[in-house]
Formats: sequence, C-alpha cells, structure tokens
Amino acid sequence: MEARYNILFVCMGNICRSPAGENIFRQVVEETGLSDQIHCDSAGTIGIHSGNNPDARMSKIIRRRGYEVTGSARQFTLQDFEVFDLILTMDNENYQNVIKLSEIKKNQDKLRRFTDFCSQHDHNEVPDPYYGGDAGFELVADLIEDGAKGLIEHMRKKLNLS
Repeated sequence: MEARYNILFVCMGNICRSPAGENIFRQVVEETGLSDQIHCDSAGTIGIHSGNNPDARMSKIIRRRGYEVTGSARQFTLQDFEVFDLILTMDNENYQNVIKLSEIKKNQDKLRRFTDFCSQHDHNEVPDPYYGGDAGFELVADLIEDGAKGLIEHMRKKLNLS
C-alpha cells in the first residue's frame, strides 16, 4: 500500500451522497496539489446498487458545478477498516451501520460524520436525496462542497502541510 492517507465516504447505496463526496473531494485534493498524499473512495452499507454508476440526477448537479463524475457503487466491507484511515458517513443511520460492523476500538476511531467538517451549514447529516427532487440534490452538493473545504483544512493540519 502506498504511503497515502486513505479516506472513504459512506452512504447507504453508494450512488448519490458518497460518490458525490468522493468526486467533489477528489477534485479539491487535486486542486490543492495533494493527490500524491490523499486518496479517496466511496462505498455503501447495502449492496443493492453494486456495479451501478452514480445516480444520474446527482451526477448532473455536480457536473454542472464543474466536477468530473467517476466510479461505480460497491458495498462497504470489513477490509475497508484496514485500507482506510478515515471513514466518513453521510448520516447517523449509516454511522451506526458501520460502527456495528467492527467491535475493534481502533476501527471505530477511524469513523466520523462527514458533517463534522462543515462550517457554512448547520446540518448534522447529509440528507438522502434519492426520493426527492433537484433541491435535495443541490443541498447535498452544497453540504459536500462545504465539508470538503473543512476536510482539506483538517488534512493539511494532519499531514503538517499548513
């Protein structure tokens, strides 16, 4: 494994929120010149969408904001605890689902809520937009852009790059 800091974004199906997090944050990492030091991926706590591309509605919103959309859905596995240094869940339900998978304290210490990194929005979750309209997808993109800024600042400090 390369000496990079690995970050995993997690939602339920890995087709809306977590791939948006992965794709937006990846571009922020590239724009700040940290691609050699930070790697990101995404996964879902359920496997029903495994192999599918990110949701077309979410993809449209983030492409319109200038982000490239890549990846396909996969389910979170126990091996993710070994590969990833930081596991970010989009909501409380998925936080609980991931924490239940590991009884090892060091694995639980890797787990955080994505909204912990937001500074412009006062949300404790990134809401699931799947059954709603465009406004829900726009809110998800807003929250992820906000959290990505806070996360990159956190990573700069963690990697002593301030």
